[in-house]
Amino acid sequence: MKILLAVDGSPTTRRMLAKLAARDELLGPGHQYTALTVVMPVSGHVASLLPAATIEGWHQEQAEQVLTPVRAFSAQNAWDVQTRFVVGHAGDAIAQLAEEGKFDMIVMGTHGYSSLTNVVLGSVATRVLARTKLPVLLVR
Repeated sequence: MKILLAVDGSPTTRRMLAKLAARDELLGPGHQYTALTVVMPVSGHVASLLPAATIEGWHQEQAEQVLTPVRAFSAQNAWDVQTRFVVGHAGDAIAQLAEEGKFDMIVMGTHGYSSLTNVVLGSVATRVLARTKLPVLLVR
């Protein structure tokens, strides 16, 4: 099974990974795992003032701040996890990569905001659920 782990470096991500680590049946051997983080794009005005290499380096740096601890946690738990990042808006990018990469399932943590907060602020989990037909495991 190909499983996409959506990670953002938050305490929610750390709790999600810890809960998965406590359940061998979820992240057991024989599955392919990819941890994905999504970096917000630099605004158009700012991007027009900076060289492309600078923007690319900033995106890479932001992604590494999230992915480095995930790699360490994965190694500590003997998980075989590939890591990658994309630039975009999280909900759309997660759903798109999951479909294009032919993943079987998406696993992500939720911040547990109320319904009213989701209406006002939006929710990455809600956006992913709306944009994909794949099974999504939400870990609170």
